[in-house]
Amino acid sequence: MSVLILGVVLWWVAHLQKSVMPRLADALTERLGEERRRGVMAGLILLSVILMIVGYRMAPDAFLYDTPSWAVHVNNLLMLVVIFLLGVGRSSGRARCWLRHPMLLGVLIWGLAHLMVNGDLASLILFGGLAAWSVVSMLTINRRDGAWVRPEPGPTIGDVKHIALTIIIFAVFAGVHHWIGPSPFPGL
Repeated sequence: MSVLILGVVLWWVAHLQKSVMPRLADALTERLGEERRRGVMAGLILLSVILMIVGYRMAPDAFLYDTPSWAVHVNNLLMLVVIFLLGVGRSSGRARCWLRHPMLLGVLIWGLAHLMVNGDLASLILFGGLAAWSVVSMLTINRRDGAWVRPEPGPTIGDVKHIALTIIIFAVFAGVHHWIGPSPFPGL
């Protein structure tokens, strides 16, 4: 379990170091330069992902709660929403001006949806830890940057393209998830 916890902690540190620990970030930038500091943080993020995957797979079964059978279907629907949110900030349509933090909101929904279908301690650490990180990140950004200036909305066709891309990505993710397990579609 310690490998998983270390991965989640590294994720938090690498993503929040500049806003929560600005003196550390400034010292690293002064010593390494901005590009190298960013490279170090990208390396820490990659390492954190590897540790989270390995740690999650190594974690012993420690069930905390039962999940309802219908939660799988709600989870799958929420994953469509998550994929839409993860990319909407970079889309060219009107939806990009709806939310200040669509990607972080996507991570929050992803984490909570996965907690609906996984009642074990490792899932609570992984999905709960990343969901909590997304909330802290939103609050930190809001405090640091002040009022949000909405981007100009683009044409509706940008949203149509983004929805189509969302469906394609969902199908690919569902296929990979089915292949490496557990299947998002019980009975298949």
